Amino acid sequence: MATATNATFYELYRSSSIGLALADTLDDLISSRRIEPQLAMRILQNFDQSISTVLGDKVKARMTFKGHLDTYRFCDEVWTFIIKDVKFKLDNTHNVEAEKVKIVACQSKEKAQ
Repeated sequence: MATATNATFYELYRSSSIGLALADTLDDLISSRRIEPQLAMRILQNFDQSISTVLGDKVKARMTFKGHLDTYRFCDEVWTFIIKDVKFKLDNTHNVEAEKVKIVACQSKEKAQ
């Protein structure tokens, strides 16, 4: 977890395509000595905060899903679910299926305060 402005933000989105691209770019900048590692860490912390805020405030899409719960665990205030044979229903019109899905659920910043 990263801490910024007295609020806690999870590092979940660092493994997304945009988070990995940011990390690769920061690594290149550090390697070429254009920025210091401390600045890269602050940028990643700002990324954690910004992406959590934007996704929470701006994304209004809804989805439902059904599947078979294979595994679940609760550790350090984080739920992890592995669901098999999942059928997603998007916007009541589009259907998507997946063999296996991992869902990670964390406490929202509003509840944590």
